[in-house]
Amino acid sequence: MMKNKLTIPAILFFVLMIAGCGGQDNPQEDDTPTQGKIKVCVDETFAHVISSQTETFEKIYTEAKLNVSYKSEAQAVNDLLSDSARLIIIPRKLTSEERSYFDKQKIIPTERRVCLDAIAVIVNNDNRDTLMTMQNFRDIMSGKVNTWKQLDPKSGLSKIQIVFDNPNSSTVRYVRDKINGQLSKSSYAVNNNSAVVDYVSKNKNAVGVIGVNWISDKDDSLTHRFLSKIKVVGLSADSVKNPSIDDYYQPYQAYIAQKTYPLVREVYMITGEARAGLASGFIAFVASERGQRIFLKAGLVPATAPIRLVEINKGNFKITK
Repeated sequence: MMKNKLTIPAILFFVLMIAGCGGQDNPQEDDTPTQGKIKVCVDETFAHVISSQTETFEKIYTEAKLNVSYKSEAQAVNDLLSDSARLIIIPRKLTSEERSYFDKQKIIPTERRVCLDAIAVIVNNDNRDTLMTMQNFRDIMSGKVNTWKQLDPKSGLSKIQIVFDNPNSSTVRYVRDKINGQLSKSSYAVNNNSAVVDYVSKNKNAVGVIGVNWISDKDDSLTHRFLSKIKVVGLSADSVKNPSIDDYYQPYQAYIAQKTYPLVREVYMITGEARAGLASGFIAFVASERGQRIFLKAGLVPATAPIRLVEINKGNFKITK
């Protein structure tokens, strides 16, 4: 009887030891800046360019694995706050309410600005209205202007259809902030940025809002396919009264860098990692020269690497021998 009483505590002791050892073997606790496995959540708007960043990083650091999911901005933030993702990439910083989650844990989250992005406005190839003032843009998005004839009496188009990628996306939130109010009742949401391009290409009355990196990489076959299906709208700034043709800008890299294109936003990599783990390593790579060049090639503006702007004189050139 005495022997059995001694055996039971001994068994419990060894079970607890095994369970304790198993809990320490957590890949999220064993990762380093260049190896291990973590979950990363990225705003779907940046899927095209961030996939290039992750592929390059994993080719260099073969023992690192980034399990990347592409979701809406709201879902990405929720994943970070619920510990479902170690790192997120979104076009804004955390709000004070979101930061309070980390304050309670005595953690200072890392928020690293990595590039400048822009929102592109696209229309159908049959639409002749390819220039808008920012007031035109706000009036359309808010529903004050709901037909193309209100902008151009000669237009053969009818009621405006506004298309976004996702009701919880960063583009929806960004446009709401820009118009300082609710979106038009003529707004629709599809699945992603690619679906926005497809919808606009098939509907003459549609105007779409997408992340510019989907159409900014001139060497990418997907960019060429998208640009052949739609037109990109040129916008003028609020500060310009009675704009001429030269006051309208498309979301080209130089105009994003100078912020003469009015719909520019900053992209951040955010983590609550309390030590130098894989999330910190990936952030360091993206902020490095190699990572910044990937943004540069994609038509975005690097946050840390300088870019070269070349002004071309449109006047006559005189060639001398």
